[in-house]
Amino acid sequence: MMKRFLSLAALAFLLLSACSPAPKTVTFEVLLTNDVHGRWFDADYVNGGVKKNSLLAVNTCVDSVRAAAGKEHVLLIDAGDCLQGDNAAYYFNYVDTTSVHLFTRLATYMGYDAVVVGNHDIETGHPVYDRVRRELEESGIPFLAGNAVRESTRKPYFTPYKIIEREGYRIAVLGYTNANIKGWLDERIWKGMDFESLVPLVQKDVDRIHKTEKPDIVIVAVHSGTGDGDASMAESQGLDLYNSLTGVDLLLCSHDHRPAVIQDRKDFCLINSGSHARNLGHGTITLTLNDDGSIRSKSVSAELIPIHADKADPIMRETFQQDFETVKAFSLREVGELTEELRTRDAYTGPCLYTSYIHLVTLLAAKDAGAEISFAAPLTFNGTIQPGALVYNDLFTIYPFENQLFVLRMSGKEIKNYLEYDYDQWIQRSPGEQDPLLRIEQKEDSRTGSNRWSFVNRSYNFDSAAGLRYTVNTKASAGSRIKIIGLAGGKPFLPNKTYRVAMTSYRANGGGDLLVKGAGIPAEELESRVEARLPEIRELIYQFLTNVQSEISPEVIDEYEDLLGHWAFIPEAEAAKKLDRDMERLFN
Repeated sequence: MMKRFLSLAALAFLLLSACSPAPKTVTFEVLLTNDVHGRWFDADYVNGGVKKNSLLAVNTCVDSVRAAAGKEHVLLIDAGDCLQGDNAAYYFNYVDTTSVHLFTRLATYMGYDAVVVGNHDIETGHPVYDRVRRELEESGIPFLAGNAVRESTRKPYFTPYKIIEREGYRIAVLGYTNANIKGWLDERIWKGMDFESLVPLVQKDVDRIHKTEKPDIVIVAVHSGTGDGDASMAESQGLDLYNSLTGVDLLLCSHDHRPAVIQDRKDFCLINSGSHARNLGHGTITLTLNDDGSIRSKSVSAELIPIHADKADPIMRETFQQDFETVKAFSLREVGELTEELRTRDAYTGPCLYTSYIHLVTLLAAKDAGAEISFAAPLTFNGTIQPGALVYNDLFTIYPFENQLFVLRMSGKEIKNYLEYDYDQWIQRSPGEQDPLLRIEQKEDSRTGSNRWSFVNRSYNFDSAAGLRYTVNTKASAGSRIKIIGLAGGKPFLPNKTYRVAMTSYRANGGGDLLVKGAGIPAEELESRVEARLPEIRELIYQFLTNVQSEISPEVIDEYEDLLGHWAFIPEAEAAKKLDRDMERLFN
């Protein structure tokens, strides 16, 4: 009888449990863009029919998520590098400086809840990012960078975090810029600031915010690469944070342009959407609630939503069409003439019209500062300009970044060591007959998902030198490949002599490690080596075209042979055969 009573009691309990309502849940959708780099419009300024990924298409996706989940349940965050990389960004940074910046208007239209400061946003200079910060915050959008502190007070220069109230719950969004900015950018660009490492700063801030603000959800957005999680890279601290942070629900990364989703924990995910509006990062935070509305538990999941270029929001396009037309007119201004096809990829195999022209402009611009030698790398991976009239848009292919031209003092020995390190990143060590000569490998490209040949190292660090005559022996061992025959004009090159070398501000501040690891110059000594700071290199190219020589041609380059010199991979015939095969692999 007792057993029967227990069975009936158990059955009654199960029936009651089955009839009990499921625990209530509240879900918040967090959407991430990062490293958009000015990809605001879906049409090309020159070939308007060419469609590309853009914020116009991102907005279509964002609106669909808001329609499905409810606007109050969606947060839209950008993790930095908003203000550089496209003609539109350049135009509203430096040409139209009086109207409200186009990015501010776009971010307001799209309803961003927060924007993080990227290193390329800092690169635009105080007048630009200070203006955008002020405009964004007037629109209720914080420009976040909790680790960018004032040197005088150690207080944040930008807003460090924002508390967002949604459905009665408090959501803390903490934002941080890249910790390695001083390693790339001239001090005048970030004057008055210092940039702290994200480890252990972010954890300290999270702990403090939990005590003072009592948030229900904590989101950390960093303009820092995902990295390897081994604390080896100041510019890529994403996994360092993911492996160590507590009290955080979602970590948003950026900077390295490599899409990533890491969700090996139920209560914590990492998202990096990649770059150039190719994907929208999507994090879902679900709160399971007690009867009184308090949080019983949380679960977090993440994914990437591909953005389709042809899904641009037509209403948003129409709203900003006049801005597009203004930038288009600016981009199509004729600035000179090109006599033959210019291909940036030719720079990987030896001297070419593209890099020779950059060397020519920078050496002539830095002549009064005593520069005899220049370093320059291919900054556009695979761009082509057809012969004919050059328009301002073409200058972004020739020189896509707002780098200044610097002149540094270097000894002959340091220059030789610089080039040895440089070409060791560029070409293989002792390649076999069928091996690539360039340092390339076949693997899946995490940015696009395709399996392809690509460089092992960053091609924008492959500096060639002008002002010298030298060879690169592809059969020699690393460290003994470079033979400097002499200066371009015929004078001897001396290891112990001091030379003045023209280079980008990125390189002069230690970017790519060629000066520190290659030449062996201590990082703290670089500033004292600077002899001159000149305007931005794209502007120097524009001034040269409009005021000195309107034509880019091999004939113009030949006129300056005694200034530029020459270099080559040797043995030339064997190297040329391998390079042809490598270029077929890379660009087929």
